[in-house]
Amino acid sequence: VQLQASGGGSVQAGGSLRLSCAASSRPYSSHVMSWFRQTPGNEREFVAAIRWGVGLTYYADFVTGRFTISKDSAKNTVYLQMNSLKPKDTAVYHCARGNRYGTSKSEYDYWGQGTQVTVSS
Repeated sequence: VQLQASGGGSVQAGGSLRLSCAASSRPYSSHVMSWFRQTPGNEREFVAAIRWGVGLTYYADFVTGRFTISKDSAKNTVYLQMNSLKPKDTAVYHCARGNRYGTSKSEYDYWGQGTQVTVSS
């Protein structure tokens, strides 16, 4: 499967962006689609996840209340709506698909190429 992430860009603090991740094939109901982010010199960190079948969502503590993950089953696409962005949200955001939920990148088998998000103060 291929994952195509898009929607990144540059915004000022307090602004919003919506990231998209389109899968080349329909995820199974058991799959988990997630977003991670990475800054230079740091490990890739978990941001949010959604169970494809039931739509159950999970969030990292630092984004709860600001970011929302959702899916469009008809388009095989997962979204990350990011509101109230902060400069520390600046990173390359990657989408991933795994067979089970986890916050470790090792749980995920397929990755998108990443999309840059830059938040200025």
